[in-house]
Amino acid sequence: MKKWQNVTIKGTKDGLTLHLNDDCSFEDLKKELDEKLSGTLLTNEDRALIPVKLETGYRYLTVEQQGELRDLVRQKNHLVVEEINSQVITTEEADKQREENGMVTIARIVRSGQVVEVPGNLLLIGDVNPGGTIIAGGNIFVMGALKGIAHAGCDGNDQAVIAASSMKASQLRISDCLNRAPDHTNRDEKHEMECAYIDINRNIVIDRLQGLMHLRPNLTRLEGGR
Repeated sequence: MKKWQNVTIKGTKDGLTLHLNDDCSFEDLKKELDEKLSGTLLTNEDRALIPVKLETGYRYLTVEQQGELRDLVRQKNHLVVEEINSQVITTEEADKQREENGMVTIARIVRSGQVVEVPGNLLLIGDVNPGGTIIAGGNIFVMGALKGIAHAGCDGNDQAVIAASSMKASQLRISDCLNRAPDHTNRDEKHEMECAYIDINRNIVIDRLQGLMHLRPNLTRLEGGR
């Protein structure tokens, strides 16, 4: 029988990663974790806190169980749990992820004073008139003229993009970055479909849509998908 088979400790440049067996009972897991941490602990009082990451596999941990593991690790000098990763999520969490990563399709004209907001990605078939606003937690795609305000990645998603058949927005926002009235050399000239994204300098850049596939290769796949 292998010793410590329920707990594997690996050191990394960022601290410790503990891989926890997801087949044993929770009580057996806690007992072995306590014993193993006690047997390998450094006792130098001047040592800084060591961050610990827990990998729990397919074991679902309640909030109380997570708290027990955090307390157990914290009782050991210089160790503190900074992250708990699990391959299991609740139905509520799955529904929330689906909502945030899904695509909402709306066919309408967003007129002055109107606001359309969705938690995930937005596909608008129609125009956004001056004074109209569209907001999305993910990407925004406008199959029409974007002349009003568009805010993509409103919850802090820097990878979000805005694309429109005619990009003449009065204001573009992605995450916390802002770009007012994008400048075109000839406002009356017909343009091909364009996109806006945050570059490495955290500026909003407007470019041809064809370049987007190189900048955001995972755009055609929902986040967390395969």
